[in-house]
Amino acid sequence: MKQKTKKKRSGSKKPRELRFRNFLLLTAAGIINAFGVTMFLFPVKLYDSGISGLSMLLDQITPHALTLSVFLIILNFPIFLFGLKKQGVTFTVYSLFAITVYSLVSFLIMNVLPLDLNFVSPLAGTDLLLCAVFGGVISGIGSGLTIRFGGAIDGLDVLSVIFAKKLGISIGTFVMIFNTLLYIVCGIVIQSWILPLYSIVTYFVGSKTIDFIVEGLDRAMCAMVVTKKADEISAALSEKFGSGGTIVKATGGYSKDEKQIIYFIVNHFGINKLKKIVTDIDGDAFISLNNVADIVKKPR
Repeated sequence: MKQKTKKKRSGSKKPRELRFRNFLLLTAAGIINAFGVTMFLFPVKLYDSGISGLSMLLDQITPHALTLSVFLIILNFPIFLFGLKKQGVTFTVYSLFAITVYSLVSFLIMNVLPLDLNFVSPLAGTDLLLCAVFGGVISGIGSGLTIRFGGAIDGLDVLSVIFAKKLGISIGTFVMIFNTLLYIVCGIVIQSWILPLYSIVTYFVGSKTIDFIVEGLDRAMCAMVVTKKADEISAALSEKFGSGGTIVKATGGYSKDEKQIIYFIVNHFGINKLKKIVTDIDGDAFISLNNVADIVKKPR
């Protein structure tokens, strides 16, 4: 029994080392997120998505002492601690740090700096579309940077990972349902649908900005080429792109002909080149393209 226990302990996974560089970048992410929310969304009563949006609503309907900064802490911290076992120590520490920065900077902007944020945005005035778009973009940059450097700035990310699978839905669907319900509640509470509808614009713009920050413009795609001339095509692709693909043997489901599948990773800018190379060599080839969320490769 003692030997088994010792072996089990030695094989347990240790949390990744916390990096000072990541804390610096997470500080910048928290500041950016706070700037977008407090300078564009909060003054005109637009709502961010997720727990941040819920915190903004609670700020409006609760006593003055319970501010946005307070709700960001008391709502997010328990969620991240609840997800500690599933998400890991490093992710949780980074996330709690980013939320703390977001909360602190929001407090400084709204309560310390000499800015009047009660009715209009200092930068976009009362233009709801400008506030929705720029608020979404800037807060999306902050959220995207947080994700890119190992954490999350909103507890909804953790809730979606934990509960989406149990409910039999995707993470994206869980987030969409939560935000839809949030905006419906906001509309009922404030007895107006104009601000919640503009908040949907913020949510859409913010989510697209997060995708861009996390995945980049140069997003990878997986090309699966079904052909009888795999060797020729693979050689041509390797010469053109400087990287090799993987060739897998296959059999036609209807014809029962012997074929091969080339699995090749390419970015968006290389798709047309890949198509031309393949069709020039084999006009009967079948090409399937799919987005790749991430590529893991052990450094040499």
